[in-house]
Amino acid sequence: MWVFGYGSLIWNPEFPVAEQVIARATGWHRSFCMRSIHHRGTEENPGLVLALDADPGAHCDGVAFRVAPGAEDATLHGLRERELISSAYLERWLPVDLADGRQVEALVFVIDPHHVQYCGGLPLEEQARIIAEAVGGRGPNRDYLFSTARHLAELGIGDNDLEWLAARVLSL
Repeated sequence: MWVFGYGSLIWNPEFPVAEQVIARATGWHRSFCMRSIHHRGTEENPGLVLALDADPGAHCDGVAFRVAPGAEDATLHGLRERELISSAYLERWLPVDLADGRQVEALVFVIDPHHVQYCGGLPLEEQARIIAEAVGGRGPNRDYLFSTARHLAELGIGDNDLEWLAARVLSL
């Protein structure tokens, strides 16, 4: 079983990993397009979390994790509890291209563009203001941004928008 991580799963998978490989999901882009009312914000002061938003001309670089043998059921259960907390994500099995040339079907959580928490297209400056202030059950929204941007850069797959946001949030 493979899982594609593009946000916090990269630095906090919370399941036993047998193998991890840089990977690409084609037809999707990573963006802060989901209002977070649990993990990185509240209903009164929503934060923003990353999601994959459909875009036929785009791609998203992330990490594909092969789940340790025997841990597949527990991993699926744990990921559903973590990611489907408000039903803004949709669970999908998508082809992802691994950096070593393999292609695998991976579990991926993508945004439901019809969900009330969807907020695609927010200007980066507005995203930065929201991220700088929001705090949820898993901590400050800014820590989520900083950790994700740092880990992507360390893996050699930095994201220009996340790097800009991290610098801007620091200045706020």
